Amino acid sequence: MSVVLGYDESPGAERALHVALEVATAFGEPLVLVYGAAAPGAAGEEYRAHREAVLQAGRSALARAVAAADEAGVPSTVEVVDEKPAQALLDAARRHDARVIIVGSWGDSPIRGALLGSTPHKLLHLSPIPVLCVPTESAGTP
Repeated sequence: MSVVLGYDESPGAERALHVALEVATAFGEPLVLVYGAAAPGAAGEEYRAHREAVLQAGRSALARAVAAADEAGVPSTVEVVDEKPAQALLDAARRHDARVIIVGSWGDSPIRGALLGSTPHKLLHLSPIPVLCVPTESAGTP
């Protein structure tokens, strides 16, 4: 089994990384770090350039998360996937027999998430395994 984390360097993802490391340590599970890197658009040179930039950003972001996992003594695997984030996480969870998917949130309201299609909102409705949504530290404060 494993713990799957969606990671993109956002404030919510940073806090989710710390929680994921705690969960992985508590269960003695490896951490699978996932970055869904689907670029918008469908074709052309601009799409290819944008796609490569998004993939490079994902590799860079995950390198910092791997360093944090190494420091915590948690074995990790990295996946930069050419899919939208929710689908990338669902597929990784299936491939790695995940115990849980962990994602950060930006503290958006449930209505905003439903209207804009946030990754946590999609996962809560589509995932066959538990999803842990970690709020940013400022979420819910007046």
